[in-house]
Amino acid sequence: MDTTTLVLLCVFASVAGFVDAIVGGGGLIQTPAALILLPQLPVATVIGSLKIPSFSGTFFAAKQYIKQVEIDWSRMVLMGIVAFIASFSGSFLLTQMSNRFMKPIILIVLLFVAVYSFTKKNFGQQKHHSNSEKKQFVYALLISLIIGFYDGFIGPGAGSFLVLAFISFLGFDFLQASAHAKLINLATNLGSILLFFVTGHILWQVAIPMAICNALGGVFGARMAIAKGNRFIRIFFILVVMATLIRFSYDVFWKK
Repeated sequence: MDTTTLVLLCVFASVAGFVDAIVGGGGLIQTPAALILLPQLPVATVIGSLKIPSFSGTFFAAKQYIKQVEIDWSRMVLMGIVAFIASFSGSFLLTQMSNRFMKPIILIVLLFVAVYSFTKKNFGQQKHHSNSEKKQFVYALLISLIIGFYDGFIGPGAGSFLVLAFISFLGFDFLQASAHAKLINLATNLGSILLFFVTGHILWQVAIPMAICNALGGVFGARMAIAKGNRFIRIFFILVVMATLIRFSYDVFWKK
């Protein structure tokens, strides 16, 4: 691999880390760039290698968030375990079959998310707890299971889906939802990394430099989100959801 390609990959990793730290969706930047710049590699190797910078950026972003946001660690550990197992299972399924049939369904979901987030001006601006503790516990496990599996199987937009789910079902505000999403993303990334490591699909000479750059972007993005607050995160969330929507629209309607 030439130096120019590696530098470009690191630039995209930094931007992806920044975006992902705020509302998720960094995979929309990092993944297409790597697939374009590394056409000679198997897709599984590219995706597997990208899980290392994704984990790195998420880890350092999560460290920034947990200094400022209260976390229910007993529930979070259980959610993390469920998300880890679900992500591992999703990544295993990815190695066995095509995920193209899922994209039209995701496109419809994203369209709903974009319209709902844009029209509900108070969405995620403050905490609200309308569900009982028992319901919140069940929702937390289902969110970890479903989105954890999705992250391992398909991936792009998983962080944004986590933010949306935490706000809608657990009553979090954007800042709290982003913090919890980072912690669940750590678990899902670990599940995928284990699968791709065992199957030999990680190119370390690409993964490590990108991981360093993704981490730098993640720290900066998390600090900005904490400093700017819920309104800034909401605007960024809508932009990322729209970008995800455009990406999947291209895959469904135009990509051959």
